[in-house]
Amino acid sequence: MTATQHSIEVARAAARAASDKLAQDLIALDVSDRLAITDIFFIASAPTERQVNAIVDGIEDELHKFDMRPVRREGRSGGRWVLLDYADIVVHVQHEEDRIFYALERLYADCPVVDLQLPESDPSVKQDAAQGVDAG
Repeated sequence: MTATQHSIEVARAAARAASDKLAQDLIALDVSDRLAITDIFFIASAPTERQVNAIVDGIEDELHKFDMRPVRREGRSGGRWVLLDYADIVVHVQHEEDRIFYALERLYADCPVVDLQLPESDPSVKQDAAQGVDAG
């Protein structure tokens, strides 16, 4: 099983919004073969709690344009690791220190990377994921 085209498009919209808010190391992993509950984990990070929350606001605003609201939201008050569950895609915006510590990419290293179709010159794209597979 692979991520649906809808999930891929939602991840790309989230990536554009996160990039606009200067998120760092954007990556989307197709976890559909490993998890029955979602298709894609979208992960982004920021150096401060304030920026984590700004990125979350940007993603929520962008996905709201597609009439999408998270079915669950966690971690907003702390601003260290905010999770937005949109069912088909789960968004993780983490403080850069927490991202290193929890290393979600390492836990799901065997999952394909979704091409977010951001410009190659975009500094927010995770460098080792720049050669990711096109999942759509």
